[in-house]
Amino acid sequence: MKNKFYLPMIALLAMSTFVFFSCDNDDSSDTTKPLIELHEPEEGQALEIGNAHGVHFELDLSDDVMLKSYKIEIHNNFDHHPHGRNSRAAEETVNFSFNKSYDISGQKTAHIHHHDIMIPANATPGDYHLMVYCTDAAGNESYVARNIKLSNDVEDEDHHHDE
Repeated sequence: MKNKFYLPMIALLAMSTFVFFSCDNDDSSDTTKPLIELHEPEEGQALEIGNAHGVHFELDLSDDVMLKSYKIEIHNNFDHHPHGRNSRAAEETVNFSFNKSYDISGQKTAHIHHHDIMIPANATPGDYHLMVYCTDAAGNESYVARNIKLSNDVEDEDHHHDE
C-alpha cells in the first residue's frame, strides 16, 4: 500500500521540477531597449514639399541581442503637442502623414539610408513631428522624436553620400 502512495508522489515531484526548470529558460530576460541614432533629418530641419528625390533619411540602430523592426511616422504638429509620457494623442487631419514599418530581423546593428519619404506637392506647409520607433526581437521598443518643418522654400542642401 505504501508503494501505491510513493509512486504518484515521485511522478508529481519529477513533473513539477521539470516544469519549474523549463520555465526558467525564458526569452523575456532581454529587457534592454534598442538604441537609435537618427542622423537626418535633424532637429528643426525644413523638408522640401514636392521634392522628387524624397527626404534624405539616415540612422543607425543597435541592440544587445537582436533587432526586429523600425517604423517611421510623420504627422502634423499644428497644435504643438508634445511627445512624452503624458502627451495626448495627435488629432487626425487631412494634412501630410507618413507611416511605414521596415523589417530588420536577424541583425544586431543596422545602418539605414534611404529616400522613401516622398512629400507630395499638395502637402500643407508647417510644423510636423518625425517619429522613429525601433523594436528588438524581445519586444522592447524605443523611439526618437524630432520637430521638422515642411516648406515650399528650402535651400538646396548638398548631401555627400552614395545613393
